[in-house]
Amino acid sequence: MSSSSENKGRVAKAAGIVMFAILISRILGFIRERAITEVFGRTGTTDVFFAAFALPDLMYQLLVGGALSSAFIPVFTQYLARDQEDEAWYVASVFLNLTVSALLIVMILGVIFTPSLAPLVGIGFAGEQRELLILLMRITFPAVFFTALSGLEMGILNSYQQFALPAVGPIIYNLGQILGAYILGPVMGIMGMAVGTIVGSIGSFSIQFPRVYKHAEGRYRPVIDLKHPGIRRMGQLMLPAIVGLSIAQVNTIVSQNLASMLETGSIVALRLANRLINFPLGIFAMGISTAIFPTLSRLVAKGEMGDFRKTFSFGLRVVFFITIPSAVGMAFLRVPIVRLLFESGEFTAVDTQATAYALLFYAPGLFAQSAIQIITRGYYSLQDTITPVKVGLSTVVINFLLSLMFLKWTTLGHGGLALAFSITSILNMLIALFILRKKLGGVDGMGLLSTFVKAVIGSLVMGGAAYYTSSYLGFVVDTGRTLGRLIQTFGAIGVGVVVYLLASIALRMEETQFIWNLVRERFSRKTSKGTED
Repeated sequence: MSSSSENKGRVAKAAGIVMFAILISRILGFIRERAITEVFGRTGTTDVFFAAFALPDLMYQLLVGGALSSAFIPVFTQYLARDQEDEAWYVASVFLNLTVSALLIVMILGVIFTPSLAPLVGIGFAGEQRELLILLMRITFPAVFFTALSGLEMGILNSYQQFALPAVGPIIYNLGQILGAYILGPVMGIMGMAVGTIVGSIGSFSIQFPRVYKHAEGRYRPVIDLKHPGIRRMGQLMLPAIVGLSIAQVNTIVSQNLASMLETGSIVALRLANRLINFPLGIFAMGISTAIFPTLSRLVAKGEMGDFRKTFSFGLRVVFFITIPSAVGMAFLRVPIVRLLFESGEFTAVDTQATAYALLFYAPGLFAQSAIQIITRGYYSLQDTITPVKVGLSTVVINFLLSLMFLKWTTLGHGGLALAFSITSILNMLIALFILRKKLGGVDGMGLLSTFVKAVIGSLVMGGAAYYTSSYLGFVVDTGRTLGRLIQTFGAIGVGVVVYLLASIALRMEETQFIWNLVRERFSRKTSKGTED
């Protein structure tokens, strides 16, 4: 078997593990969102709750998302690839000590200066809403501290090619919030959600700690060594990436802040629509990028750039193959999906329409947001964190200007904010991919274009079939009941999946053949083992 095939197999196996765990986490995430809307509705209170998480989430992206992806995993993996595990853990010890110290400082300062920070995420809130925002933000900062520690543990385990346990952390986190909504919500109000968030974040950290401790036992050191070459390299990589990986979060905060000046419930509609978009984004794009990143970093460390280009292109083509039909399907089935997942209790049909409206404008940017996950990991594997920052900063300005333009000169309302986000994501992807192509001397551009075009064609055929099926089922089942909604939504999705697979086979898409070969190979292995037994 060639090294390229081995890399694809390794990525596919790791991605399968991660995607399954993320799938469970995302399903629980929807249950969490439904719990919030069912118990509290699309109200000013829920607007405030979601706004309260914006800044702490940004802090998480700055201190952990950027640091882990751009600095820790590439450098730590490089030492491991060279069989220098003791040296790897010396560098990891310094990094962990510095990061935990920074997290403590941010948490303390965040709690103290919350009144000054609150307008950054909710400029339109005043009176009781502003006071509630300040209170909730002060509670969420400690929760983010433990979530960030959980992220650090994830980086260590992923570097050891261990993906299952780190993916369980978000499941624990979501369970804490769900229980907080359903059990504590009726008693404590929205504060029950805050308590559940803290419990879930501590649980996410605790579930991974024993495995990390096992790797670190005898190797961890309570030292601060800023002169070590590995730490200096991490610092050089991390500082620009901290800005780069927070771009999407900053764009979300911009949209949310502007939405706080629109009609009540706009933030909730945008939040729920964005969560729906994040379902395929989280499962497939983040799953594949998480699995492919250590492999890309290892290939760079060994100087195998030909295999690097093939592995990178493979990951990007698989993301296109999956997320383009996901986006089209969500656009065509937006109302049935939102109605099934959220329309209950305090969440009404009017709220469904508002959320589905936002989803329509978020959908076009899904494939681009997904591709950015892979492209960014490509840059970080090459230990280039400057370029994504330059590209990302320009898109922040573009997103802000487009958002203001759509709000001022159109009647799109909160849909305009979602559309601005989508356009910005597409521009971000195109610019970043073009520059990376020049840096690598090629990224199999024709293969990427072929997959993209074929995926679009197959998806449009699929979308029409799914929409027709949904409309037909809407007449023959009672969509006022949960069973009727389930039949309508999953019936249409099922038809769509079959049609897309048939279309991809007819279009001779290589990604379909690869997935089929992978499934057939695994089945053959199990069969042969059973025969031997």
